[in-house]
Amino acid sequence: MSGWLEGYSALITGGGTGIGRAVAERFVAEGAQVSIVGRNLDQLRAVVDASADPGRWHAVAADVRDSEQLHTAVAETVDRFGKLDTLVANAGIWDYKRSLTRLSAAELSATFDELFAINVKGYLLAAEAAWRELVRSRGSIVMTLSNASFYVDGGGPIYTASKHACLGLMRQLAYELAPRVRVNGVACGGMNTDLRGPESLALQSRSLAASFAKRGADAPPPPIPLHDSSTDPADFTAPYALLAAREQSGPITGQALSVDGGIGVRGFGAAAGGDNLLDTVVSRSQDLSI
Repeated sequence: MSGWLEGYSALITGGGTGIGRAVAERFVAEGAQVSIVGRNLDQLRAVVDASADPGRWHAVAADVRDSEQLHTAVAETVDRFGKLDTLVANAGIWDYKRSLTRLSAAELSATFDELFAINVKGYLLAAEAAWRELVRSRGSIVMTLSNASFYVDGGGPIYTASKHACLGLMRQLAYELAPRVRVNGVACGGMNTDLRGPESLALQSRSLAASFAKRGADAPPPPIPLHDSSTDPADFTAPYALLAAREQSGPITGQALSVDGGIGVRGFGAAAGGDNLLDTVVSRSQDLSI
């Protein structure tokens, strides 16, 4: 029996690692041909070479902050596969939960500009580059959202704001591009992935995967209801395939599927996130007076 995406062509930003790579592999397994986009061409080519069927893949080096490069990625995808059915807007970075009180004004400004340029502007520019081909194919856009698109403490204020912005962007584009193009999102929870941080905070080399590795095999499960899952990016890929397949989700647009391991029903671990702020202010004041 053929897969849900037999005959489909997809372009996935941030497709060289993590959830982007996992989605690309799932799409190929479902019958699709896939272009993966990222800044590191060698990394992308390694993904293609590792595939059992490299002819179904195409690697394109592009920065999602560069509209011209994204247009090139779309054009190469259409040249290679004949059309574009699905855009997966996925490339992003995390702020490693840097709270407002841990950032100077200069760090806050620089990190905001960098993170929003990738996480939000990158999605918008990818949609701008792809929408004409998606109109022709009656295709769809699937955005990688987050539990931070709905709830606090999935990151710091900058990441949380960026993912709330992506949720609004998804809904607005679903309205603007209907009825020809469906636009939806997958709100993922935490996973074991090579997610990096902002260069503006010198966190570009820090990886969530390394943090998971430090926990060790005998580490306690993460504090979410489905603590025996929600760690491998492959566990999150089925909703992407569902939303991309018009035969399976034709009436669905403007929706975000929560795939967060139950984060949305766990309640809150603490009454307030700033319970120690007064002590921090007093301590810093004493340090300055010494």
